[in-house]
Amino acid sequence: MLKVFLVEDEAIIREGLRDSIPWQQYGYTFVGTAGDGEQALPMLHELQPDVLITDIKMPFMDGLALSKLVAKEFPKTRIIIISGYDDFEYARQAVGIGVEQYLLKPISKAMLIKTLQEVQEKIQSEREQENYMEKFRSEVQEYEQFSRRRLFEEIVAGQLSVEEIYERAGQLSMDIHAPCYNLVLYSLQAKNSGAAGTGDSLTKIRDELLQFLLEYPEYLPVRQNLTTYAVLIKGDREQVEMYTARCIEMVRNIASDISEADWHVASGTPVTRLSSLPECYAEVSRMLSYRHLLVNRHILTKESIESMTPGDEESSLKNLDMAKIDPAILRGFLQNGQPQEVEGFVTEYIRSLRDAAKSKLFCQYLMLNVRFTAIAYVESLGYTQEEFLDSLECLKMTGQNVSTEELHKYITEMLSRGLEMREKETMSKSRSIVSQAVAYIDEHYADENISLGEVAGYTNVSANYFSAVFSQEMQQTFVEYLTGKRMEKARELLRKTDKRSAEIALEVGYKDPHYFSFVFRKTQGCTPRDYRTGGKRS
Repeated sequence: MLKVFLVEDEAIIREGLRDSIPWQQYGYTFVGTAGDGEQALPMLHELQPDVLITDIKMPFMDGLALSKLVAKEFPKTRIIIISGYDDFEYARQAVGIGVEQYLLKPISKAMLIKTLQEVQEKIQSEREQENYMEKFRSEVQEYEQFSRRRLFEEIVAGQLSVEEIYERAGQLSMDIHAPCYNLVLYSLQAKNSGAAGTGDSLTKIRDELLQFLLEYPEYLPVRQNLTTYAVLIKGDREQVEMYTARCIEMVRNIASDISEADWHVASGTPVTRLSSLPECYAEVSRMLSYRHLLVNRHILTKESIESMTPGDEESSLKNLDMAKIDPAILRGFLQNGQPQEVEGFVTEYIRSLRDAAKSKLFCQYLMLNVRFTAIAYVESLGYTQEEFLDSLECLKMTGQNVSTEELHKYITEMLSRGLEMREKETMSKSRSIVSQAVAYIDEHYADENISLGEVAGYTNVSANYFSAVFSQEMQQTFVEYLTGKRMEKARELLRKTDKRSAEIALEVGYKDPHYFSFVFRKTQGCTPRDYRTGGKRS
């Protein structure tokens, strides 16, 4: 229902207009009246009607003065002026203000209803256009985020030449020209995934951080996986150091306010070449891997880690900090670590134990600790001990005196097997979710209101999780898949039927044929008309 407000100084006319129109029958809710503009203005601020009907000549503040103020303060409010003066100057001023209709008294009931219906149709049309544009902006943003992530992964993997990086970045409207670069990685996850409201809190943190980062052109944020985000920082050397510190501080300020969030942030060493970003990424990834060892140290930099990591000083078993061999550290890594972090984690894990790792007795204890922790973890995933231990080469070391290098190999193999089984389980669940989602989309793609949130709800996962899983499994975003499905059907209908473009638009999920044509041209490279006449063949 649209809200309508009436301003008229003559009580008989005011009450007559109010009572003679069946407002709800025509999609309106009558929310109030006033005898002049001055009296109406504070009421308009409170009620914010969609349509204002006002007389032009009134005491204290006339309709033109009121219309000017309303047009300025409430630009979406449609104004209908009623006047007893057939004066061109009044009409000219009304048009200049942006008044929707200028009606002369006496006004018939039929004329006012006709005008209200026209205004209603215009408002609904504009709102639909706004909704479609918002939907389009959202789709473009999701597509660009996924494309940026793919580009970032290829850059830090060293898979692209500098020329290719600039070309791909240009296609995504990413300005990456700068004399210096750095990388910040931050991890956000729930301390207790079962806690009520945890998902909402993490979503709030992510949104706040993303909003902050997008306000500054020197930050290019990219989501890496479900819990980790990367920020490419650019500028000159001094600026990059300042921007890095500001980014870390913002993560700390926002994330530390949510008690149920477990967060860590790491930064690399600035580099002067895009081609050096793989080395920078390797360093900052190693920094972030310390989150599994230093769970209470949230800001991980080279300096902070070196200050907490022992050097070559002598130590012995009696000086060993037993907290460092707490099974919770290993279990935390198995739950949240990434396969590419194993090597660095094990290196730093052994290093953190100081010279105790040189003790043969301690090595045997540590190997058993790792084994039992890993077995307990995979059993929680539904695997058996036998499945975990099957074909593990490192089992040959059990009961033997091992060197530090062999200990490293043993722990690496144990943890890698645990992560492999976790990934297998996660992939199985992900495929089940995506399989359900694809079947749902294939059946409901023609519903214009289908959304990522709706499909996520159908698969019983959060929208944020679903978006990441779908993109990872399908190698395209939800929007890309949905649009592709719609375009596939549209191409079929264009070639095999004589249906008009507007009919086809409705049949594949687009209420607005203009928006359908826009999407078709953007994705297929030609208009629906050109495609039908052979402009492009599937």
